[in-house]
Amino acid sequence: MTDQKPVTGAESVRWDLSFLYSGVDDPRLDTDLSEWCRLATSFHAAHKGKLSETLGQAIRDLVVMKQLEDKIGVFLGLRAATDTGDAAVKAKMAEMMQKMAEFSGNKLNFFDHELVALSDENIAAQIAADETVRKHRTLVEQVRVFRKHLLSEEVEAALVKRSPFGAGAWSEFFDEFESDLRFPFDGESASLTELNHRLTDEQDAGKRAEILKAINAGLGGHFAKFSAATLWQTAGKKALEDRERGYAHPMEARNKVSRIPDAVVDALHAAVLGKAAPLARRFYALKAAHLGLTKLKWSDRNAPMPFADTSVVPWDKAVEMVTAAYRSFSPTMADLIASMIADKRTDAPATKTKQGGAFNCSFSMPGGKPISVTFLNYLGSNRDVMTVAHEWGHGVHGLLAGESQGALMQHAPMAYAETASVFGEKTTFNYLKKRVAETGDAKSQLALIMGKLDDIMNTVVRQISFSEFERRLHGWDPLAKTWTQPRKRSADELDMLWLQVTAEFYGAEGDVFTYENVEHLWTYISHFHRPFYVYAYAFGELLTQSLYARQAELGDRFEPLYLDLLRAGDTKDVVELTAPFGLDPTHAEFWSAGIRVGIEALLEEAETLSKELGVTVA
Repeated sequence: MTDQKPVTGAESVRWDLSFLYSGVDDPRLDTDLSEWCRLATSFHAAHKGKLSETLGQAIRDLVVMKQLEDKIGVFLGLRAATDTGDAAVKAKMAEMMQKMAEFSGNKLNFFDHELVALSDENIAAQIAADETVRKHRTLVEQVRVFRKHLLSEEVEAALVKRSPFGAGAWSEFFDEFESDLRFPFDGESASLTELNHRLTDEQDAGKRAEILKAINAGLGGHFAKFSAATLWQTAGKKALEDRERGYAHPMEARNKVSRIPDAVVDALHAAVLGKAAPLARRFYALKAAHLGLTKLKWSDRNAPMPFADTSVVPWDKAVEMVTAAYRSFSPTMADLIASMIADKRTDAPATKTKQGGAFNCSFSMPGGKPISVTFLNYLGSNRDVMTVAHEWGHGVHGLLAGESQGALMQHAPMAYAETASVFGEKTTFNYLKKRVAETGDAKSQLALIMGKLDDIMNTVVRQISFSEFERRLHGWDPLAKTWTQPRKRSADELDMLWLQVTAEFYGAEGDVFTYENVEHLWTYISHFHRPFYVYAYAFGELLTQSLYARQAELGDRFEPLYLDLLRAGDTKDVVELTAPFGLDPTHAEFWSAGIRVGIEALLEEAETLSKELGVTVA
């Protein structure tokens, strides 16, 4: 490959995990695992059959166990992410997971069953008498929501003990396999991360088409078959358990965990398909006009504007821009980011041994101190800068919620977990947009806006198209009305389903896009191994757009309200979180308003600037 990986200054930005363990051979790993097993045994002896009297102490004991469990699990997970080929890490992780699953099944499994069996009067009395129960009231209530879906204690114990060998094991191996993929291109080989980066930065349409062809070809064959088998393991196991637990449809469990009514999730999907998808097609038609193309190939979807700034953003400059943007809104959030940087909690460079993508992991250490670590593959694009803003938003969220709620309730439900990250992106974008506007450079303003619209379309329309693909994979009909047993589909059948759903959101072949070299792109979406995770991105984007729109009206009251929202962690549902802002997401209009504010208004601004530059859509 002729292009070399850009030098950004991120190459030496590696996290320091010594505050957890010195390495995979650190004897404290085994010591901590033994202590966790001892605590589990003591928990069983102290609380089984006694929760009607000991619920407060049981929760305090669970906090201690959770902190120790996270210390072990996070360390091994982070080490595995930075070196997917490290056999010693994988072996140690498997050993630890098996041991914890065994003890969880044998010693901890009774807790949920006994908790849901307690009377409402007993729960109320323990809440009144014990501060810990009072603080964890939401946790108690949430466990009890699932009372009718619990299987027998013996069956649940068996499932827990077998969990290290289930669909999740396929997913772990999938991540390793995907990171090892190499795609021949320009006489050399490249990782999927590197080629996707080139695809979004490449100015030449012919070269973009060649890159996508190389990606699609490399994802076919054996990898497509492996990916299809992984999805079957995921969907088949889930369907069996869902029916045994009495769920009415494949999304019910996820929606209940997130405490989002089914009707709200359905309204989100309908609003995106009915309102955001047509805006997406309008946006891509505008992009085609700027690129001088009558129709776009799929490889052109994320193409930069011809006048976009494609220079490499050095790591130090990215840090400066993101922290300044956060500080312009909230010094509290900026200070938390500064602490993460000072404590070496970010691993930034893209290396051949790392898994693809980016993530943030927040947890509480033994003793209660909240920690946040961020994993990146930074290559210096403007999109990479937004990824930094996104993941550090997660970090701020984790630190604030960890401090306020502790180990058991610091993690916001999936759909709300994206709020802070999307808000961080939005804040960074508006900060940069204001700076560019002050220069009077219309082309630079337009390039920035078009780039942001690219990201929003990927977050909203693309992710809901993923969710629709999942719905059908898991046995729902196109209207999400009838749920049947999912069937094992071949890679070719999944190719067809993927193309069908893509066309429903992006238009029929030739309307806006042509779809050559698209059929295998479902194969590397690892979020499908965590069923119905993907709609959280669209949920968080549109929720955040609605929140952000309230900032001007609320003025100085907005920041403290927003920080309180982040501090809530897993203690409030979406209605409770948004009520202080005067919002109600249970109404379908809420999602339509988010689309108008977050997508349509920005698109209209782009169209106005384009017209000033002499570019219109016929």
